[in-house]
Amino acid sequence: MKITDKDVAYVADLANLELTQGERSVLLRDLNSILDYMDRLNQLGTADVQPMAKVSDKYGVDQLKTGSARFAYANREDILEGLRKSLPRDIAMQNAPDSDGTFFKVPKVIER
Repeated sequence: MKITDKDVAYVADLANLELTQGERSVLLRDLNSILDYMDRLNQLGTADVQPMAKVSDKYGVDQLKTGSARFAYANREDILEGLRKSLPRDIAMQNAPDSDGTFFKVPKVIER
């Protein structure tokens, strides 16, 4: 499958991007290069290759366990407050130039 200039123009329009002809040409070349590489990868025989949960089983893996349980060492408990406490909503809303009490109101910036 090859990407055409028409495809690039269509996707750029969907993304609301204004591309010069030079930028379109570079994008066209890069996208086709990616698809060509994917075609090459699809030609590889992977039927006998075991799926991997990680790139490397080298560090901290419990070899006696299977599947995702082998990587339990990488899990951590969620930090409810994150690295620092969030600003309370009522204080944040006091600083807002315009709000409905729950959300900030901002002017529309994207027009089509």
